[in-house]
Amino acid sequence: MTNSYTRLQQILADSPVNEVLSAIAQLHLPNWWLAGGAVRNTVWRSLFGDNCALFIKDYDIAFFDETGNREQELTAKADLTNLFPHHQFDVKNQASFARWRPGRRTYSSTEDGIQDWLHTATAVGVRVDTQGQWEFFTPYGLDDLFTGIIRPTPAHINNPDAHHKAAGFVSKCPCLQLAVNHK
Repeated sequence: MTNSYTRLQQILADSPVNEVLSAIAQLHLPNWWLAGGAVRNTVWRSLFGDNCALFIKDYDIAFFDETGNREQELTAKADLTNLFPHHQFDVKNQASFARWRPGRRTYSSTEDGIQDWLHTATAVGVRVDTQGQWEFFTPYGLDDLFTGIIRPTPAHINNPDAHHKAAGFVSKCPCLQLAVNHK
């Protein structure tokens, strides 16, 4: 797995993600991770090049603070937008996610929230500490991400949203493949 982490770090370090990660670290959000499309699409663009028209739409930043409130999310988003006015940021406290997202369960940690994302290749978290050391959270490993497999996470195998979103990925990046069987 170490080689996969090295490969992931090399791809992300050579992209806009690198500069954004350092800025997020300076916000000192508790137990934060950058995950989702910024990580996934950067890797797929690196692997598949111009055959893949998936770009970074926004930077999904998840953190966990049981005493936090929406103001914390909005402040972090504003700070990042000031630094990077051409980027979009989605900053969400996983501790309060269920309160404002009807039908969602309460998460016990940032990692619990990320594990519940729609696809295995999207549930990949990266962060750097204030000294610039990289850390990774990969509950489903990195194989699907690096092989271009779109696989729903266990909680979303029968979720129509996961299937619809997967079809959208394939239409923009035909090198991707839908998972035939589920892990």
